[in-house]
Amino acid sequence: MTETALTVQQTSRPTGFPTAAHFRFAESPVPEPAPGTALVENLYWSVDPYHREMMDGDFALDAPLEGRALGRIVASREPALPEGEIVFHRHGWRTHSVVRPDEVRHLPHHQGVPLSAYLGVLGGTGLTAYTALTRIARLREGDDVFVSAAAGGVGTAAGRFARLLGAGRLVGSAGGPAKVAYLTERVGYDAAFDHRAGPAADLLAKAAPTGIDLFVDNVGGGQLGAAISALRPRGRVVRVGTISQYNHPDAPPVVLDHAGVVEKSLRIEGFLVRDHLDLQEELYAFAVPHLLAGRLESDETVVDGFERIVEAFLSMLRGGNTGKTLVRATR
Repeated sequence: MTETALTVQQTSRPTGFPTAAHFRFAESPVPEPAPGTALVENLYWSVDPYHREMMDGDFALDAPLEGRALGRIVASREPALPEGEIVFHRHGWRTHSVVRPDEVRHLPHHQGVPLSAYLGVLGGTGLTAYTALTRIARLREGDDVFVSAAAGGVGTAAGRFARLLGAGRLVGSAGGPAKVAYLTERVGYDAAFDHRAGPAADLLAKAAPTGIDLFVDNVGGGQLGAAISALRPRGRVVRVGTISQYNHPDAPPVVLDHAGVVEKSLRIEGFLVRDHLDLQEELYAFAVPHLLAGRLESDETVVDGFERIVEAFLSMLRGGNTGKTLVRATR
């Protein structure tokens, strides 16, 4: 273990897209665990779209940022946190974290499952997609599904899970031809379109000419309006995120067919994954056998080196990733 720890701190509030100037790396001695705590040396860090939203006020300035991470316990003063064990926690964006027992989740020992999957398809990303499909939208076999930002972490997981759960036609949107090809050639989407190629309503109508039953919305904006029009009677919208507005505070309001919501008896519901952590073991039971059998993949963009975590975050915000964005320790 090294003698120096690094943390990432936010230094100012961004307007629009953040830049590297909104962050700094702070160096300090590796912390010592107090009684009842343990020291974790982090191995993987998650960078997520919701971090951008939190930069507007939820994150304190000049303080270590928070985020999901996996790490190995290297020093412990708590019997419930044995040295050598790998744990999940939310004291990320730092090389070393001091944690209490109630702040960690002990990872199960699934032989053959890569560690990174516990931040991807088995982590908060996968749990978001699984909750959206099984609890909020209540996916039924044969449902035709549209997913926005389908090449991101939640979008790829949602597509793969929906296929395994018996969905009918899968349609996804993404940014750029390469991501569109990835969705149809690798993830299992039946059709996909580049949301930059024209009006969302026209693109969706071409990809799903007979309509959709369910929309997993990671974006908001024009794609939400298009999906409302494309939904069949008793269709469902699951609101996961609003990426289209994170870096565009002056974005125009969504234009949608309010009358259609009533006339078609549509349901629109949002949720926070933190309210559904009780589904974690259910997710493992569903996804792990598919992972081990090769029927499920954890789509990931992995960046090596903690010193590149800000770079990875900024790239993800601009669409530089396919699947879940992770940063991996190299020492």
